[in-house]
Amino acid sequence: MGERHPVPTRDPISGPRVMLKRLRELMAEALEPQERLDRIVREIAQNMVAEVCSFYVLRSDGVLELYATEGLNPSAVHLAQLRLGQGLVGTIAASARPLNLTDAQAHPAFAYLPETGEEIYNSFLGVPILRAGRTLGVLVVQNRTKRVYREDEVEALETTAMVLAEMVAAGDIPRIARPGVELDLGKPMSFSGSAFNDGVGLGHVVLHEPRIVVTNLFNEDINAEIDRLESSLGSLRISIDDMLSRRDVAFEGEHREVLEAYRMFAHDTGWVRRLEEAIRNGLTAEAAVEKVQSDTRARMMHLTDPYMRERLSDFDDLANRLLRQLMGRDVKTMAGTLAKDAIIIARSMGAAELLDYPRERLRGLVLEDGAATSHVVIVARAMGIPVAGQVKGVVSMAENNDAVIVDGDDGRVHLRPQSELEAAYSEKVRFRAKRQALYRESRDKPSITKDGIEIKLLMNAGLLVDLPQLTEAGAAGIGLFRTELQFMIASTFPRAEQQERLYRSVLEAAGDRPVTFRTLDIGGDKVLPYFRSNVNEENPAMGWRALRLTLDRPGLLRTQVRALLKAAGGRELRLMLPMVTEVQEVRKASELINREVQHLSRFAYDLPTRVKIGAMVEVPSLLWQLDELMAEVDFVSVGSNDLFQFVMAVDRGNSIINNRFDNLSVPFLRVLRQIAEAGERNNTSVTLCGEMAGKPLSSMALIGLGYRSISMSPAAIGPVKAMLGSLDVGELSAQLKDAIDNHGETGTLRNFLTKYAERAGVPL
Repeated sequence: MGERHPVPTRDPISGPRVMLKRLRELMAEALEPQERLDRIVREIAQNMVAEVCSFYVLRSDGVLELYATEGLNPSAVHLAQLRLGQGLVGTIAASARPLNLTDAQAHPAFAYLPETGEEIYNSFLGVPILRAGRTLGVLVVQNRTKRVYREDEVEALETTAMVLAEMVAAGDIPRIARPGVELDLGKPMSFSGSAFNDGVGLGHVVLHEPRIVVTNLFNEDINAEIDRLESSLGSLRISIDDMLSRRDVAFEGEHREVLEAYRMFAHDTGWVRRLEEAIRNGLTAEAAVEKVQSDTRARMMHLTDPYMRERLSDFDDLANRLLRQLMGRDVKTMAGTLAKDAIIIARSMGAAELLDYPRERLRGLVLEDGAATSHVVIVARAMGIPVAGQVKGVVSMAENNDAVIVDGDDGRVHLRPQSELEAAYSEKVRFRAKRQALYRESRDKPSITKDGIEIKLLMNAGLLVDLPQLTEAGAAGIGLFRTELQFMIASTFPRAEQQERLYRSVLEAAGDRPVTFRTLDIGGDKVLPYFRSNVNEENPAMGWRALRLTLDRPGLLRTQVRALLKAAGGRELRLMLPMVTEVQEVRKASELINREVQHLSRFAYDLPTRVKIGAMVEVPSLLWQLDELMAEVDFVSVGSNDLFQFVMAVDRGNSIINNRFDNLSVPFLRVLRQIAEAGERNNTSVTLCGEMAGKPLSSMALIGLGYRSISMSPAAIGPVKAMLGSLDVGELSAQLKDAIDNHGETGTLRNFLTKYAERAGVPL
């Protein structure tokens, strides 16, 4: 058995190509699935000059089952089994790495299966069957002769395994599974992330940037495919260089470092060499990219180093860009063909991209990245859909049309859930629906606390689709209408007539309830595709945006103000200026607004009965100008999202630190109290319209600080109103003041407020 025999040889170039050609023919023949598998392993054994070829498939219970073999005992098929991590086959599946052994039985992981009759074989080569980095099975060849398989043979077997992975994914293999056996491809999976918006959604996966499915696997001309690869690589490198040279990309900072990493990967000779090797083994250029991408992902998925995991994400994105170059595809959403119960899954996305999807078909949003206060989440919250964020790995594990559950209450996502779990969540959805029905019953009741203080509960909006919720939620009005959303979903700047029609529709829907329009707040992460800035900004959130931009481009502000004035003829118009830094900016904007009023009056337009001008307090510099500011405006509104990130120096889009500090911390509560006290001192109305207004606990704190008007997403009004009825504001205010002034430290008061609510019987 240990005697060395001469090793049969084959042409290292033509061998894989001949084998792939035969596999293509076998896959095209009208054969029963088991017969097809049997002939495939026979063909691989013959081409690899191997005495044994075996194909193991990973089941959902973590067991690798022998599905076909040439050379081992045929009766072992569907009986021989190894657990994940058990034996050589289990070790390959668990590590997603090949094993190339001269003497298999000498390896410490070797596990003897007597039913197979494999004890007479010494040399062993096994490779994982991978798809998108997931192990679906193991492909093995064996010989009696003690030998080391050459590098080109390993590459050939890996290439063959990739073809088999597509067979598994296509559904051919599951047809021969024994009754009750489920393959790992359909295995239920659960992920833990962060809860970004309450609610539960049951539906089917829609990948925001769907994985490109490579259907043309086998090449006919090696040189032509290598030329295609080189051409696409050249285009890819040029596109990255173009991104780096564009003036809207900062010359320093994290964004540039990411693009530099992309450029480094795109010029990596090792990557290019592996792609060319796969092509020489018979794959098309796009199939070669998919194979190398899957191999790399499988190796790196087991790493725990956060930096290396981030590099894997960069590499995935680069490989997908190259695939799109090769296949001539643009990045497009599937908005036109959505299922009726779509749950969007994305690594990240912009607010405008979410708005491309029809609202009536959306049931949830799952993000691998993002933060609770990023604008795409704010838009999702306004749309009333549950959101889970920072759900790492979900994109690569999901397929379009997979069943999925997103739990926005605790940030969990269940992919391909079992029927029992689905039934439990269906019950949860029914319970939430009953609770929402109770909230709707109370929508016409006044928003009054236990001790008789009226609290004005307003809603945030930005699109016409939001307006029916004004009545459904029982809101007292619209405390923040985000006018920029109309601009973000348009392909060009909305004309004055389009803006006027929208604003008039909003006011008509509101009836006699007040509507506060925030003037255009673009810039930062609210990018308009048709509006290019020539300004290089390392930190756009604190750069040329909102009022700063519109004062520098007064034509934008004049057009919008004129449209608003025309739309509000015969009623009060409330205009709010965003991102105010100095009182002088308010004066400049007020002068522009007054000039537009005078212009329209000369042409006898029906003007608003009164124009009220307000300012958002979200830049900390205003904390030292509150009295001067309130002398200039009719009202102020606290934008707690931006104010918090600027006061605490926390980038709200940075998932690493955005949860480190609490908006119920003593320092930030003192800031909010200072603004409320200034409003009372100057007899100026103060509203808070940030996300903290929509949580019963934080809205309770706001009321205790002196806020009597808060604006939130429509879905939050019911829970907040339910909280009000049990709240004694006088008692809370006294205890909260004492806690803020005599806390002895500057930590969070979240636990204090929670315990107060429990003692006082306030529902949260």
